[in-house]
Amino acid sequence: MTAFPKATEVQRRIPKEAFYRHLTLTQAQKDKFVSDVERIVIENSLTNDSLHFSTTAEIHEILVLSVFLKKQDFDGKIIECIARQNPHKLLFQLVYEDRRQLALYHNRLYRTAWKKEDEINVSLQGFSLDELWNSFVEQIALYEETAENTDSLTLNERLALQSEIEKYEKLIQKTEKAVYKEQQPKKKFTLYTQLREYKKKLENLKNGKT
Repeated sequence: MTAFPKATEVQRRIPKEAFYRHLTLTQAQKDKFVSDVERIVIENSLTNDSLHFSTTAEIHEILVLSVFLKKQDFDGKIIECIARQNPHKLLFQLVYEDRRQLALYHNRLYRTAWKKEDEINVSLQGFSLDELWNSFVEQIALYEETAENTDSLTLNERLALQSEIEKYEKLIQKTEKAVYKEQQPKKKFTLYTQLREYKKKLENLKNGKT
């Protein structure tokens, strides 16, 4: 991942139990956390002082955490629970063997694809912690943005649009399978008509049309 400024380095390992002690997790989530997570390290603390920012922001600190996993198939709901209940903004680097995945929570959990260590990257952009966090959200949540003509949209509008696109992509996949399996001509035609509507809607969303 990005080599953050030296002044931001923390490199402090946190005992797993101490990490979730004050969080509201179910016993099943705690058990899974203990069984699936090897260790947690606070890599960096991004603050106005450590980044030499002078601009006032709503966000006071962003922590960069490395979560070393015992298996790659990790339940994202646990990360979401941790992020929602933590007073800091958290940027997660999930680590499994030579693979890496970035994750953060911004109204919902966003995760990049798993990549090799030298392929994973996030850059520092902005002149305040608010701008920096928004840039992290953009780089992680919209790393595969498929909509066009989004320059006039806010970050949250772009996120909502991408979420809508993903919803229709899933609907299209589901309906295509249903069309293939359906034997009755009338039902097949109804599904096919619905499929065309979904595809048209998806095209309009990607092209910035309503």
